[in-house]
Formats: sequence, C-alpha cells, structure tokens
Amino acid sequence: MKKAQRLIFILLALGLAIGSYTLAQSDIPREDYNPQMDAWAKAAKLGPYEGEQDWDEIIAKAKEEGEVIIYSSSSRMASVGETFSKVYPEIKVTSFDLGSVKTFEKTVGEQEAGIYNADIITTGGSGNFIYDLIANNRVVNFVPSMFKDRIAPENREPALVRIMEAIVFMYNTEVNDAPPISNMWELTTEAYRGKVVIKDPLASLSNLMGVATIAQHADEMAAAYKEMTGEDIVLSDGVPDAGYEFLYRLLHNDLIILDSGSKTTGSSGKSGQADPPVSITSFTYLRYNNTKEYVNGILFPVAPADGVIYPTYTAIAARAPHPNAAKLFTAFMLGDPDITLDTVIEKPYTEGAALETLQGLAPYYEIGSVSPRLDVPLPQGGEAWNEMNMWVVDPEYMWFDAPKVQDFWIRESAR
Repeated sequence: MKKAQRLIFILLALGLAIGSYTLAQSDIPREDYNPQMDAWAKAAKLGPYEGEQDWDEIIAKAKEEGEVIIYSSSSRMASVGETFSKVYPEIKVTSFDLGSVKTFEKTVGEQEAGIYNADIITTGGSGNFIYDLIANNRVVNFVPSMFKDRIAPENREPALVRIMEAIVFMYNTEVNDAPPISNMWELTTEAYRGKVVIKDPLASLSNLMGVATIAQHADEMAAAYKEMTGEDIVLSDGVPDAGYEFLYRLLHNDLIILDSGSKTTGSSGKSGQADPPVSITSFTYLRYNNTKEYVNGILFPVAPADGVIYPTYTAIAARAPHPNAAKLFTAFMLGDPDITLDTVIEKPYTEGAALETLQGLAPYYEIGSVSPRLDVPLPQGGEAWNEMNMWVVDPEYMWFDAPKVQDFWIRESAR
C-alpha cells in the first residue's frame, strides 16, 4: 500500500503525460458508484445511464444550465471557450489554466473535500487520468455519439482523447540534404558527442514520457543496435537492458540538456550554423520554420522508432453541476461533425471560415497535433505524421515504472 501511495504521489508531482495504449474498460479496476454519484449519473444520463444521446435535448438543457466550468492543463482552452460562447451565447464558459499537476491536485483535492465545481477535466497527465480519475470515478468518460464511429476504440476508451502530439528528432535541413542518421543508436556515437539537445525531461512532461518510452522498448532497442553494429549489445555495469543502455550512452555522450523547448528546437533549426546538433523535441515546434524562419526537418525513418505519440484526454467531472453543457462543450472540442478528409481548411486556422469549421479544434490545429477523429485532415505541413513509425506511450508502464526511469536519469545525468 505504501509503495502504491508513493507511486501515486510521484506521478501526481510529475503530472506525467501518458499515452494511449488499448485498454479495455475491464482492464481498469474501478470503485462502485456511491449513492450520490449514482443519483447524479442517472439524472445526467451518464455512465451506465447514458443510453441513446438526444442532442436536441442536450443542447436545450445545456442552455438552461447556462454555464460550463473547465479544469485544463492548456492555456489555449480559454480561446476554445471564447469561440464556444459566440456559438452558444446562453452558456458562460469559465476555464482554469492549471497545468497537469494542478489539474489533478485541484480535482482530487476538491472532491475529497466534497466540492464538485468542475464540469470538464482535460489534461495530458493521462496515466493518472486512467488509473486515478477514471478508476476512482472522479470523472466519467463521454464520447459524443456523432463521433463514436470516427474515433478509433483506443482513443475513446477508457477515456476520450481530444488531441494527440508527439516527441520527434529534428535536424538542420540547410546543412543536411537528407536525414543524417537512420538509427537511434547513432546519437550515442563519437560523431554525435555534444551534438544532441533535449529539453530537461525532469522539467518537461512530454520529454520524460519520451525517454521512459524508449526505456520500455528494450527488445526493439537491442535489435536496432545489432542492426547498426552487427553485434549484440553489451550492457554497462548496473544497466538492466538495452532501453536503459541507450539513455545511459546518450547521457554520457555529452548530451546537452536545456530548460526550454523553443531553445532546444532553435539549437537544431537556426539558419547559418556550420555544425548544428540534432534535437529531441515536440513535433509542434516545426511551426517555427514559418514563424521564426528555422530550417528544421523531421528525422525519419529512424530505427527502431521515429517518435513517441502522447494524447490529451477529456472527460466529464464527477457530479458536474452542468453535465449537459459539459456534453455540448466536449462535442465542440472535436470540431464540426461535417468535416471530412476532403474538407479544405485554409490558414489562418483560428479565424473566419476555418474557425467556424474547426470549432474547438482550431487552437490545436497545427503541425504536429492530430485530432483523434479519423475524418479530420492533417494541417498543412503536418503530412509526415501518417508516414512515421511512432511508439505510443503505455499508461500502465508509466504508472508503475516511470519513477525508475526518472531515478536513473537523475543519477546518470549527475555523473
């Protein structure tokens, strides 16, 4: 019990952005509804009482409720709220930009105190989302019926994904006509000593997720090493497997660790460099090629994986005071139901016709961000996503094993 409590504390403190492996509802241990929760769910037509969704009724009741309150890890949710209020002026939107850690702390703390203020909880700390919020009925999963068949099962159960992003490798296309490496292990060789840059995984949820996922895929890392060298890998003293060995060698190859994702991306992407490094960074930073005139390219194909995908989840808070407004806002976050793969969406995405079409997707519709909907076209410049072979973060591994990766990183980066 103490070990479980310690893991929960560590993961809450880190606010891990944990991704979407296919988890059946039965895979997640759940508490039974208490009488108050059961009565609320029945009245709200949620959880086991959901039934067929009547959207005329939902919209009418949402307008009667007149408000929706959101706890979010994203500052951009405020702009989603502004757009929603223009479409539904009868409904006031209050969005709290809390970050992952505080989103969990506020949700859990208030509910433990018997306070149920929030209507929607949306955050990237999804290991906690599944193994605490979902498992303990602190939130209820809700998938708008018009989108159910347009979202893959693993992105709607046990919790709905509203956006997906990725950690990738970037290189300078001004200096390199083509990707300079084809195997992840090349970054640990002498040729790349002091030439790999990452935002500190101890200060970056997405990068911690990325390095932990590499550690998890030890067999694939071992196979990639043999593919490159023709030899089986020999582990360093005290290193358990090839996944950890990659992190060990990367750190001891003079890895450059920065405190800023934009600085990390600039390290590889700024024009005019003679010998630029490779950066391990967020796919979304490729947008700086347009806004800052960087010359980054996505480094792929790379053995054994081109990157790591992680989602942001959303759900309706337990005993939400405005459940129908929460349902309506959830649907709005996923965009106009009339969008298809043939829909042409022109920049700027947060204005005019594009905003009307994208609705709550608009602030997140950018290179390196992908809707869970299978019928939403990729934003201009983001086409590489569908060509890449990427791992998806496993919430169970993160919940139970990420603290070990964190401890390993702390120890080896200090040497």
